Amino acid sequence: MADFEHSYSDDASVDSRAEDTSQESKIEFSEDEETLITRMFNLVGERWSLIAGRIPGRTAEEIEKYWTSRYSTSA
Repeated sequence: MADFEHSYSDDASVDSRAEDTSQESKIEFSEDEETLITRMFNLVGERWSLIAGRIPGRTAEEIEKYWTSRYSTSA
């Protein structure tokens, strides 16, 4: 019975973490990461996977989302 209660409490904490991450849609980048993304973009353009390869723990999708949300120009 104790295993069931422990398992249930773990599931509840997982659910609450999922809600927290879904509410936080903006990805945070350090100043160094932002500088590197800008420099790499100026060198290679929209080659997000190449840029992400230079930043450990970041995906091409995260880099592209960051760039478009920060520097996108809609006319």
